[in-house]
Amino acid sequence: MQCAYRPNRSTDDAISTTLHLSLSHLENKDTYVRMLFIDFSSAFNTIIPQHLTEKLSLLGMNTSLCNWILDFLTGRPQSVRIGNSTSSATTLNTGAPQGCVLSPLQFILLTHDYAAMHSSNHIVKFADDTTMVGLISKNDESAYREEVQSLV
Repeated sequence: MQCAYRPNRSTDDAISTTLHLSLSHLENKDTYVRMLFIDFSSAFNTIIPQHLTEKLSLLGMNTSLCNWILDFLTGRPQSVRIGNSTSSATTLNTGAPQGCVLSPLQFILLTHDYAAMHSSNHIVKFADDTTMVGLISKNDESAYREEVQSLV
């Protein structure tokens, strides 16, 4: 349910999917909906390259390509330019470069396996924003609460 960085997908798809799930569920008796909105702050900056390449390897990606990605994401010098002056360079070993076309894809691949554990819960993603939709029936929030706890 990743609606970002895909052809013909947008925030409209994430919103309409969430609304459709919720409104369809609310047509039933003794139901309500809980939603948890998650924004992973600095998501691209917190990618740990070793975790990403391990996951890519498990997905069947070629070892040479995994090593190239690891090399690309580690040991990157970065400096900040303010006006006419530039800071001294710092070496980064976490995160993905801002503005790089690979960064969103890397985050999506890193988090692709986060899916709802229960059929009454749904995960809708847009880039680094995630909405967990809990479809509650007969006041039983146990599946929803278990899912929320698994995030912590």
